[in-house]
Amino acid sequence: MKGIILAGGSATRLYPLSQSISKQIMPVYDKPMIYYPLSTLMLAGIREVLIISTPRDLPMFRDLLGSGETLGMKFDYIVQHTPNGLAQAFVLGDRFIGNSPACLILGDNVFYGQGFSQMLKSAGTTEDGACIFGYFVKDPRAYGVVEFDESGKVLSIEEKPEKPRSNYAVPGLYFYDNTVVERAKTLKPSARGEYEITDLNRAYLDEGKLRVEIFGRGFAWLDTGNCDSLLDAGNFVATIQNRQGFYVACIEEIAWRKGWIDNRQLEKLGSELDKTEYGKYILSLLN
Repeated sequence: MKGIILAGGSATRLYPLSQSISKQIMPVYDKPMIYYPLSTLMLAGIREVLIISTPRDLPMFRDLLGSGETLGMKFDYIVQHTPNGLAQAFVLGDRFIGNSPACLILGDNVFYGQGFSQMLKSAGTTEDGACIFGYFVKDPRAYGVVEFDESGKVLSIEEKPEKPRSNYAVPGLYFYDNTVVERAKTLKPSARGEYEITDLNRAYLDEGKLRVEIFGRGFAWLDTGNCDSLLDAGNFVATIQNRQGFYVACIEEIAWRKGWIDNRQLEKLGSELDKTEYGKYILSLLN
């Protein structure tokens, strides 16, 4: 399976600072925001990742992440000139995806919770159909919303409905089989003028090929789409790390624990950051 991070578009201009720096390079506590979606793909076992962003922001991502070789991975980069909707990522990534299934994650989504790795591994086995997630929120009107019957069967999916049929929002994490590319190419723009990911999910649903996994009450999904939620995410990560001593979204640690890099490479990566707490944490893993 191959992974796509959609990082950029109009959402990056929510902050005054974004005139000079992409939102996904802005830190969530102690690391760039893009580390969080990248770590999610890594936990799913995905080693080939395509990063899609604006002409302005893409060079910064390339400078930050490079080729991926230092993590035992491979990164590619594609410009999205106009933010025409999430589903466009699969059209832009056609050549990158090739004959593989694909996972799309939004560049400003943060996930954390017990059992998350197992859920990702399960979703990552998707070879026929699609797997998305549902998360209970107080006000789901700003999201895609999934409706279930009493037995848990998916009945419908709506994009930003005025009167939601449930409180289950669809987070920005989606797993698809290889037919997703051709399906995305057939989509027509919505009333908002975008190629909607909800329309793509609905196509799978209509064929009985959509699976929805529910994130439980103890799970955290943080969509850092505005200043308040960005602050909330930073405080959340700080609390977890300072209480437990384990780092959230440490991409070097994940690569090492998965055996993609060895002790020597981990030490090299930590030494390059040894004057920071982040670098010291990496080096402490070898003790």
